[in-house]
Amino acid sequence: MYKTFSLIPGLNLRVYGLALFIALALAGNSFADEAAIRSRVSNLFKTIPIQSVEKSPIAGLYEVMVGPRIFYTSEDGRFFIQGSMIDLETRQDLTEIKVASARVKSIKDVGYDQMIRFGPDMSKHEVFVFTDIDCGYCRKLHSQVNDYIKKGIAINYLFYPRAGIGSESYDKAVSVWCADDRQDALTKSKNGMNLGKQTCENPVKKHYELGQLLEARGTPLIVTQTGEKIPGYVSPDKLLTILEDTSTAKQAAMKSAKADN
Repeated sequence: MYKTFSLIPGLNLRVYGLALFIALALAGNSFADEAAIRSRVSNLFKTIPIQSVEKSPIAGLYEVMVGPRIFYTSEDGRFFIQGSMIDLETRQDLTEIKVASARVKSIKDVGYDQMIRFGPDMSKHEVFVFTDIDCGYCRKLHSQVNDYIKKGIAINYLFYPRAGIGSESYDKAVSVWCADDRQDALTKSKNGMNLGKQTCENPVKKHYELGQLLEARGTPLIVTQTGEKIPGYVSPDKLLTILEDTSTAKQAAMKSAKADN
């Protein structure tokens, strides 16, 4: 018996239940072949670099960081696992702790100058919002942007046109980016105003591809300073509560995980 998991478009991997765990147990006595792991995983993610290959807390199981995502393999790279690793003693999701940090890094690597920011340079909180010009809830969120700012939350926009590269929504995002005043253009476009088609060097494709790596299922997708993903619209009051409740706890958990390694 086996289960089929969809990892990336056009790819299905069969993970054999009991045989997998027996293989991993036996692999614990063998020497890890990092080159083999990198080679096999690279064949799955041809255009996405492998950041690292490290030992996991489970003997015989290796952690592979691919972009802002984590997977696990056997020491020879033959068996590949997608999912979360839970420490039942601490009740911590060890995978999510590391992935959260990688999410923030991958977004910040884009560069603040490649986003559209609403809010002061220095604010108590900031979030990164993947947005679609034509998304109703994205428009609702943006209509309250001043309310978020008043709560001490700066909004950093990245584009995620759900219809894909080359779509009408994609072209609208490019036109906003190419405008002289991007903040004004974004607001007008979200209010339904036709800006006309403009072209220039822009980061919209990079934003969209990053959104895919972050497994965006819709918009808006909010990513917090500590890497937590919040799908969908969240009111200013609720978002402030989430940020204040989770920020301290998340940072403490990440520090604890680093200390254990």
